[in-house]
Amino acid sequence: MKSLVVYSSQTGNTKKMADAVFETLTGEKEIYAISDAPDPDGYDFVAVGFWLKAGKPDPKSSEYLEKIGEKSLFLFATHGAAQKSVHAENAMNHAKNLAPEAKVVGMYNCQGEVAPKILEKVRAKPEPPVWLADAPSAAGHPDESDIDELKRIVSALTV
Repeated sequence: MKSLVVYSSQTGNTKKMADAVFETLTGEKEIYAISDAPDPDGYDFVAVGFWLKAGKPDPKSSEYLEKIGEKSLFLFATHGAAQKSVHAENAMNHAKNLAPEAKVVGMYNCQGEVAPKILEKVRAKPEPPVWLADAPSAAGHPDESDIDELKRIVSALTV
């Protein structure tokens, strides 16, 4: 089985998660930033990691997810919202719907520390995003327990 890990990361949070996914996978595997990601056609399993923009996967990840086709797919994400929030759940479901032919074998999301510049920008909006109230608890995430949980989930996948 040939595996591909693709990630989009603004602050390093999602890259940290992608590295953990890559480290946990066995067999032939490759990892790429979204901007360098190859076509997913030559792979049996694809893991796509992303950050959220307006409650959805970032634009480059959204575009890539639409190319997945009939593959085993694992989705993972970092965001400022609470992990089990409606905002995070809706974003993961949106990501899943972008790859309707894929067999989604698992999903994982967790908070990721939001960069101060981004916090400043969203606080200035007339209508701040729903996740802003959760952002303080995202400090320090993804942490060791987030990474351990992600690794546990990936190692349990049967793809």
